[in-house]
Amino acid sequence: MLYQLSEIERLLDEAPGLYVRYSAGYAADLEAGPFDTESGLPLPGLPARPLDPEAWWSLPPREWIARQLTRLPAPRHAPFDGVRPERFAWLLRGRPAGHGLDGEALVADVEVVGRLAECLIAEADRVCEERFDAEPGRREAELVSVAHA
Repeated sequence: MLYQLSEIERLLDEAPGLYVRYSAGYAADLEAGPFDTESGLPLPGLPARPLDPEAWWSLPPREWIARQLTRLPAPRHAPFDGVRPERFAWLLRGRPAGHGLDGEALVADVEVVGRLAECLIAEADRVCEERFDAEPGRREAELVSVAHA
């Protein structure tokens, strides 16, 4: 279990190629197999968000990591309801195998690194609220409201 953004920074310093995924975990993902939910087509890897900052990112890596974590699916804070499997954020390493329809990385040959504690997700939310002019999820809501105006 990882508890602080600094732990993710240290892992990235040791070796690049770190991703975050929000799901019921690797075992559940293996059982279901990666596939595109809309088309039903199999995917060459698990959809995940890259945590390595892009070359153009000139701000601290911690802020890139925080932004990536705040862009995990919105129900990440929803309580487990007993009907759907519990979902959580977890880190992985692997080989890039393409991109999904939403531009997310598809990662094959997965190595599980660890699960993210809720306090780490909350820290990422705080970093973004303090550093950037946006609340987690607000930007997406604004884009939807503008599209419907």
